[in-house]
Amino acid sequence: MRSSPPTPHLFSRVPLAGNYPAAVVLALLALSPYLVLTTATSLMQSLLMRDLSATPFELQLTSGLSNAAYAFGAVAAADIVQRIPRRLLYLICEAGFVVSTVLALSAPGIALFTTGVILQGLATGMLLVAALPPLITGHGVERLPTTAAVISLGLFGVVTFGPLVGGLVGSVGGWRYLFAAIGVLAAIGLTVGALTFESNEPPAKNAEFDWLAIPLALGATVLPFFGVSWLTRGSFTHPAFLTPVIVGLLFGVFLVVGQYRKANPLMPVRPISNTLPVAGTLGAMIVGATFITLLELTEAYLLRVPHYGPLRVGALVTTQLAGVVIASVLFRRLVTTRWTPYLALSGLLGVAVGAAVLLSVSASNASALVPVAALFLGYGAGAGVAPGLFLAGFSVPVLKIGPTFALVELLRSEAAFLIGPVLLHLALTTGITHGFHLAVLITMSMALAGVLLIVVVYVLGGARPRPPELEAWITGESTAYHSPPLAAAIRKV
Repeated sequence: MRSSPPTPHLFSRVPLAGNYPAAVVLALLALSPYLVLTTATSLMQSLLMRDLSATPFELQLTSGLSNAAYAFGAVAAADIVQRIPRRLLYLICEAGFVVSTVLALSAPGIALFTTGVILQGLATGMLLVAALPPLITGHGVERLPTTAAVISLGLFGVVTFGPLVGGLVGSVGGWRYLFAAIGVLAAIGLTVGALTFESNEPPAKNAEFDWLAIPLALGATVLPFFGVSWLTRGSFTHPAFLTPVIVGLLFGVFLVVGQYRKANPLMPVRPISNTLPVAGTLGAMIVGATFITLLELTEAYLLRVPHYGPLRVGALVTTQLAGVVIASVLFRRLVTTRWTPYLALSGLLGVAVGAAVLLSVSASNASALVPVAALFLGYGAGAGVAPGLFLAGFSVPVLKIGPTFALVELLRSEAAFLIGPVLLHLALTTGITHGFHLAVLITMSMALAGVLLIVVVYVLGGARPRPPELEAWITGESTAYHSPPLAAAIRKV
């Protein structure tokens, strides 16, 4: 079912209510500013260390806890939107993002900067759940293909643009101006949201706080992200790395299992435990992890072996953006057809091809090969993550798409921002030239193993891809995908 239509007095106070272009701009401005920063700051590290008197550990911890806040924010928002209107949550979070950006750009030292960046991540994770579901469900089936392409560009297109932005700032300076520009974009997003975002009646005003999901989600994000940050000042055997990572991952397992068993869960684990959504979620996790890892490894190699400047490094990997655009165009054409699962699988293959190209990179040919590899990596990211999200989202009732996205983004973020720092530390501690190629080989093996795993999931599930039933889904009559249970073909389910 669609959310209750706004009353006439709300229409008069929201002049752009129902305007699709405005809703697209609103969603992009909600997500893009922070997502650009997630891949820009690594090429600004030397500048930030100098201006903030920060250590590599402090900057890594800032990045790690910010990513943890993003993942946790999505889960927290899934709980909060049951009680308050989405419009109110959006306006609060967008305003909070503006304030947190001001804190970061005005920071005299690392403590205030870290606070601001963590709050940016928290606000953006909450905005993901507040802004995306209305864009997907509120503009009819005919708009869904365009919306799918926009989400693909919004989630990973701007991420692939981040290195160029970071390289430019890292080379010429002015990181505070970058944060000021990010703040201005967020302020514009706040204005557009006030003019566009329709109010709604919260679905469960009297819902109880989920004492299982929220604390476990907090531990599952903060603890492991702190642990991998410690690698900048310790080893794989150090208790400050092992203990929080192991405990945090256990929290994540308890969270998923608890939500699966709960009668009225915050996040619909049981409905997406079937063949198609499991395959899509696994693909999004593995693509996210391998893409981020290969990007970080490539940047570290280019800075340390051929000694390229940050701007040149950022420019060389910007072909990722072209790959994301290609994938987004394909997704727009295929999202209403039976080919979406194949597109999602092709994302993993794209990442594997990009990794194979990187295995041949040397100081003498990096300028020629890295852009080729980056093109495939960008395609892999665009084809693997957003289609995976939709495979899960179309497998639940329309009103559950927000919590579903929160769960998938939590799992994807866990994979992406845990594996990357670990393999980067491996590369740096074993000698960057040899270590780079070893870490790339491990990452490529992960991508290929992911392809094999997902194919096995499809075969054992006996899934025969069919077009999603979008009319029935968007009106709340049923799910869009009627996926067979896991291993249905051999269980005779």
